[in-house]
Amino acid sequence: MDAIKKKMQAMKLEKDNAIDKAGTWEAQARDANSKADKLIEELRDLEKELVLVEADLVSNKEHLEKANHELEEKEKLLTPTESKVATLDRKVQQIEEDLEKPEERSTSAQQILLKATQAADENNRLSTAILFLNNNETQKLLLKAHINKKAHLQKLLHNCTSAAIKLI
Repeated sequence: MDAIKKKMQAMKLEKDNAIDKAGTWEAQARDANSKADKLIEELRDLEKELVLVEADLVSNKEHLEKANHELEEKEKLLTPTESKVATLDRKVQQIEEDLEKPEERSTSAQQILLKATQAADENNRLSTAILFLNNNETQKLLLKAHINKKAHLQKLLHNCTSAAIKLI
């Protein structure tokens, strides 16, 4: 009986150890299940986030494709525009050069005009002097002609008077 009691105590001890192990395993199972639930919940959140990220990825790919397409169109327009700008730059440069030429011509023409004006002023001064001298010469010539005419008339008068006296 003692052996049965010992056996029963040993079995009771085994049972208590088994119950303790079962409790520990149940606690570990609950912890594991709780961790699993948390991981499952985290997984669902990550899956939702993944869906949003994939949606953003699709949206961003569409925006990127649209932007690339617009960029290609702008680049197609850019080349002719750059060519037009280069052409316009050349035209502006040519116009600036053409503007410089008339300015140079204008300066040259102004210098020539100044010289011509000075020459004309000198010419007028000389003409005035010549006219003055010419008027003086003309007056002298007229005076000489008048004196010669008077002398001739006096001579004629003297001749006529002498002839009249001879006739008388």
